Amino acid sequence: MSSKLGYSITEMDKSIKRKNWRLKFWSWAKTLAVVFIIIAMVRGFMFTNYVIHGQSMMPTINDGDRIIVNKIGYEISEPNRFDLIIFHVTEDTDYIKRVIGLPGDQIRYEKDILYINDEPHDEDFLNQFKEENGGGVLTDDFTLEDITGEMTVPQDHIFVLGDNRQNSIDSRQIGFVSMEHIVGRANMAYWPIQELRIF
Repeated sequence: MSSKLGYSITEMDKSIKRKNWRLKFWSWAKTLAVVFIIIAMVRGFMFTNYVIHGQSMMPTINDGDRIIVNKIGYEISEPNRFDLIIFHVTEDTDYIKRVIGLPGDQIRYEKDILYINDEPHDEDFLNQFKEENGGGVLTDDFTLEDITGEMTVPQDHIFVLGDNRQNSIDSRQIGFVSMEHIVGRANMAYWPIQELRIF
């Protein structure tokens, strides 16, 4: 009699364990589904990633780097000077460049120094490139009026340059960038993993 009772309790334990396992499995499955939906929404509406092609932002960002772009930041604020931004050039082409001029700014370069509204500004992010360049000129002299015909950056537009000033198609060629064409701000490079960095 005791062996039958022992057998029944064991079967009941197994049945309870199977039921508990199923409940845990479905609980985890539902949790994972919700997490994936949230990730998809965040990725789709708030962040996106890009693979960089070209050398116009070297040495800050290299050809083949993978970056994360914050798409929602500029919905609630304006770009800041020296932000790294992604923007639409055509329907099929996006560029990454650095914000140099904001609406109302007068811009000029003289002897490799940036002047904004006649005030010199340091571009510390270029120091490494200047060292590698052996102290040669990175940014040729120009004024905003020389290259755009405008005295100041127009409202709702920005002026952008690539960090690799001698090898970049930027506002010197394509003109001002409309705020409407900005995709977002580059936050970090995550690949290659050994070169992970925040901008």
